Amino acid sequence: MGRIPCCEKDSVKKGQWTPEEDNRLSSYIAQHGTRNWRLIPKNAGLQRCGKSCRLRWTNYLRPDLKHGEFSELEEQTIVKLHSVVGNRQANLF
Repeated sequence: MGRIPCCEKDSVKKGQWTPEEDNRLSSYIAQHGTRNWRLIPKNAGLQRCGKSCRLRWTNYLRPDLKHGEFSELEEQTIVKLHSVVGNRQANLF
């Protein structure tokens, strides 16, 4: 017993994403939203797994995702929290 496989492993493309794939995923999500990640690759015309699409969107393509260096305020916040919490992981946010 277990989960149903998320995708056909034979027909799934692995490796780096192309700019065309990024554009397809971004435009599909802009039109339809992020309802069901298992259906998004098929409906967007991608040969990717739903998990791969979800991770690509979450970690690289979201419009509200900040890329680049930390601001001065962010850096001060990080240093302050590190002095209080240390290196351990905590669910503070």
